[in-house]
Amino acid sequence: MHSIRMMTIADHDAVVRLMKETPGVMFRDADSQESTARYLQRNPGLSFVCEVDGQLVGCIMCGHDGRRGYLQHLIVLPAHRRKGIANALVESCVDELEKLGIFKSHVDVMKTNTLAAAYWESQGWKLRSDIDRFSLVRSGAANA
Repeated sequence: MHSIRMMTIADHDAVVRLMKETPGVMFRDADSQESTARYLQRNPGLSFVCEVDGQLVGCIMCGHDGRRGYLQHLIVLPAHRRKGIANALVESCVDELEKLGIFKSHVDVMKTNTLAAAYWESQGWKLRSDIDRFSLVRSGAANA
């Protein structure tokens, strides 16, 4: 049986391991322990992990800008997929966002991650065709 709980910075190493071991998920400089601690502090109670028998097998990070929610890094180890874990993690986020009065959320999916795209579509999330996302990295880090 799985257990969902709020993510803490103490989970960082295990979450990074999940990220690095999961095809289609990018690990970036912005996923450092310092950046993750800042993110969790800025968005308290919105990111979650899943444990099975004391082992971290899934995670999701969530934040908001006051109007919209943003979900990132939904990861479930392959051996634990198709057991409702991803849905439970997502639902934990959108439930907490709703408590804050935030009813619309977004998720970014790498264009090459067809498995993730299929998951989100199967859950009723709609692929936007009316916007493009532009990014700027000012720090000089290529992997921000």
